[in-house]
Amino acid sequence: MELQVISDAIHLSEHRSGILQSVTNDKTVEYASDYYDGYGDHSHVVSCGSDVQSGYETLDAPPNYDFYANTDVGGRRKRLRPSLYQLHTNPEDNVQPPMYVETTPEFLEGESSEDEEEKEPPPEPTRFGWVHGVMIRCMLNIWGVILYLRLPWITAQAGIGLTWVIILLSSCITGITGLSTSAIATNGKVKGGGTYFLISRSLGPELGGSIGLIFAFANAVAVAMHTVGFAETVVDLMHENGAVMVNRINDIRIIGIITVTCLLGISMAGMAWESKAQVLFFLVIMVSFASYLVGTIIPASPRKRAKGFFSYKADIFATNFVPNWRGQEGSFFGMFSIFFPSATGILAGANISGDLKDPTVAIPRGTLMAIFWTTLSYLIISATIGSCVVRDASGQLNDTLSSYSPSKTCVGLACQYGWDFTDCINNNTCIFGISNYYQSMSMVSAFAPLITAGIFGATLSSALACLVSAPKVFQCLCKDELYPLIGFFGKGYGKNDEALRSYLLAYIIAVCFILIAELNTIAPIISNFFLCSYCLINFSCFHASITNSPGWRPTFRLYNKWLSLLCAVCCLVIMFLLTWWAALIAFGVVLLLLGYTLYKNPNVNWGSSVQASSYNIALNQCLSLNQVQDHVKNYRPQCLVLTGPPSSRPGLVDFVSCFTKNLSLMVCGHVITTDLSPKLQSESHISWLNQRKVKSFYKYVVAADLRSGVNMLLQGGGLGRMRPNVLLMGFKTDWDSDSPQASHNYIEILQDAFDLQYGVCVLRTRDRMDISHLYQSHANPVFEEGPESVNVRHTSSGLNIISSTLPIEAEPQLSRPTLFQEKQGQKTIDVYWLSDDGGLTLLLPYLLTRRKRWAKCKVRIFVGGDNSNKDARREEVMTLIKKFRLGFHDVEVLPDLFQKPQSRNIHHFENMVSSFKLDINQKNESDSGSSRAHEEPWWITDQDMKRNRAKTFRQIRLNEILQNYSREAALIIITMPVRRRGLCPSILYLAWLEFLSRDLRSPVLLVRGNQENVLTFYCQ
Repeated sequence: MELQVISDAIHLSEHRSGILQSVTNDKTVEYASDYYDGYGDHSHVVSCGSDVQSGYETLDAPPNYDFYANTDVGGRRKRLRPSLYQLHTNPEDNVQPPMYVETTPEFLEGESSEDEEEKEPPPEPTRFGWVHGVMIRCMLNIWGVILYLRLPWITAQAGIGLTWVIILLSSCITGITGLSTSAIATNGKVKGGGTYFLISRSLGPELGGSIGLIFAFANAVAVAMHTVGFAETVVDLMHENGAVMVNRINDIRIIGIITVTCLLGISMAGMAWESKAQVLFFLVIMVSFASYLVGTIIPASPRKRAKGFFSYKADIFATNFVPNWRGQEGSFFGMFSIFFPSATGILAGANISGDLKDPTVAIPRGTLMAIFWTTLSYLIISATIGSCVVRDASGQLNDTLSSYSPSKTCVGLACQYGWDFTDCINNNTCIFGISNYYQSMSMVSAFAPLITAGIFGATLSSALACLVSAPKVFQCLCKDELYPLIGFFGKGYGKNDEALRSYLLAYIIAVCFILIAELNTIAPIISNFFLCSYCLINFSCFHASITNSPGWRPTFRLYNKWLSLLCAVCCLVIMFLLTWWAALIAFGVVLLLLGYTLYKNPNVNWGSSVQASSYNIALNQCLSLNQVQDHVKNYRPQCLVLTGPPSSRPGLVDFVSCFTKNLSLMVCGHVITTDLSPKLQSESHISWLNQRKVKSFYKYVVAADLRSGVNMLLQGGGLGRMRPNVLLMGFKTDWDSDSPQASHNYIEILQDAFDLQYGVCVLRTRDRMDISHLYQSHANPVFEEGPESVNVRHTSSGLNIISSTLPIEAEPQLSRPTLFQEKQGQKTIDVYWLSDDGGLTLLLPYLLTRRKRWAKCKVRIFVGGDNSNKDARREEVMTLIKKFRLGFHDVEVLPDLFQKPQSRNIHHFENMVSSFKLDINQKNESDSGSSRAHEEPWWITDQDMKRNRAKTFRQIRLNEILQNYSREAALIIITMPVRRRGLCPSILYLAWLEFLSRDLRSPVLLVRGNQENVLTFYCQ
């Protein structure tokens, strides 16, 4: 007898399709037709409805950009790659085959007909090249107030030699970071989002999201810092000329707010205007540099000589080449901590990656060129200022060395040039010289106001660059929806997708910090945030390289993974050298945001190096397990659970998860015997498991019938030593109403598991295990009628058998909490250890009691015995359990286990199996009856009943004992009897299991190990 619902014509190719047939109905799909035109085919090659291809007519398409693009192509229809099914199947067999199309659903819906008008290409927004968009922007962001006001002072402290070391060390860090940035930026198409986009797409959303948020915030605060620096310079100039509005701090606030408002107007006017302003600032700085260099060549006037400037002198260069530490900050690392923030800013170009013509070319070339030119400028200024100006000078014109002054008492290098600064040097009252006067570059320059203009240009350009970077990064972060309540700021406007809302947010943050007007405490935190970003960029490059992922193919090859790692460590060390408490705050914020992202687990998939690393670790660990021999101490119940669609049997899933979560392997098995495409729902089943917080794999197989599919799972499930060793399934409650063949197949599945050395568990609950029928009545009405409606017949074997085809399967729903998700309280877990199966019957309740919801349950062990040796039997079992260290202390002996059951129960059992008995009364029917029993082994004969009478009575009697002892138990675990193949019909065995577990309010778990030890009391 065969099941009508099982089809022998299962086409595996249909199950490999990822796109529904209904998507391509009545559509003509265009492939790369130009290719076929070369062979004389002047008609489009279509995927369906065409004649059989002959000669050169083929669906094979040459490589095309459209096949790999994730976005629509403006101005024309996107070409589609034919599926493997279409290439190897005869078109006459299936007019509308499923096809694999690498497009989004929105695109498929929009392409409704062949006559649809082609889309107009979108207007091209303003894009910048590597010079305008990256190099100039980075140079302006690197140059700052420190260049003009602190570099001469650092040269006086550390000397020209160590100053060069500080500059080159800082440039090495930023240069290696630039190389890492270039490698990441050239490993695929880069979109908007800058630093956040690079880190998040490389390391994943966890670290990328946290860095993106603090980097955007740091840029917004940096706007206030540079603006306040500009405002302080303006206020100082006003005070020198006797102009005061209110007082110093309020003047800084007023000028700062007016300045940042003007910068906001430039930024919101568009990237074109912002870029023009950056070019203007760049020209101003270049002019100030020229004024300074010309000033070093012009002969020094007496006023400049009095301030310590004597033009280029070899003696001054030699004296200033060695360090002369002064003050509390007088040390190498003290000077390094002051100078290093002036070397940052290399990510200004990457932060506007969405506005570049070709980011993969512009970012590497522009960033590295900016680092080179700014490093060269620092070296030149340090060398020239150290060759022209002495460390100490009084500024007094009458401090010349006269002929009457004794030259032996003159102190300082200026004595050789006719100036005597002895008094101020001895009294430490010199106010000029590069050790004392911060405006030394203004004093040396040919025209001092140009240096002031350079300071203005450097501060305003840095503020403008940060004001543009912060919204760009924040907008990309908002669009990814990693954090709540920030999506409002991700909306873009205009052809450039300007983040106007993010601009306003950055403006408000900047204004708040400008009103403080004192950022000395916050400045180290911002520097640490930037360093933290550099650290993660270098680590991203190293991590992506070390994972050996085939997807890591940067076109920029001038990087080294070990240099990237070294630079990441250096950035980490520098963070603590600059300000240790600020470094702790930065890491605290990163870890807090990281923890939130890990907890929320956003549904994004960017192909990060963390995913590649997870694969490498898992692969290496699985391979290493092959070198380890199995040991009973390390035994874990690795369960293959026949759930079908996991959402249809949540109770079974929840129960197994109770003792496998964070402990062992769990695989939800699904046998598909219909023409439904399983790939469509595979991801949704995994998503359902994740939402339910069940740590399990999902595995489906396509088979002609249920038993052969389960055999595939039993033999092919797992990998290496990570493979199931216990089969767990639901009890078949409808065995008496279902076909005998289905019941026989169910029992044969258990036998197959035993043959393959699996342990077997069967779970029976009071309520129906399969709940899919509860929400089928709420299905879409479109699928309730017509030829494509679903005819589902539910079985309790762990799977649904579906007998018709449906384009779209019902989406798994998150069902209500089951019994096994509730706290069990102070109930009991009753274990009937009636036969020794290796210890699996004892191990499972022990694992359950390790969970919080089962921890308060008391485990009671029931064993068989006689009244005569009842106490001795209890002590024997207690001693054995103590050696197993399971913590079970309650053992009860059942002396009445071997008594004859009640007559009414025997009569009830006989009535239960009467419809499956094969009546052989007459002699001439004996041979035919035996033949039928052989062909249909589920039939029960009188001989079978007599042969198995003792075992039958035992199961009936055991149910009577369960009714007396375990009515209020949270769970009943019973050693499952084993059927002898050929001696016990399958229906009779199933009737044993039915009667054994019937009329019980508590869940019943029938357990039978594979007769090998899973418990030991030895330590080796």
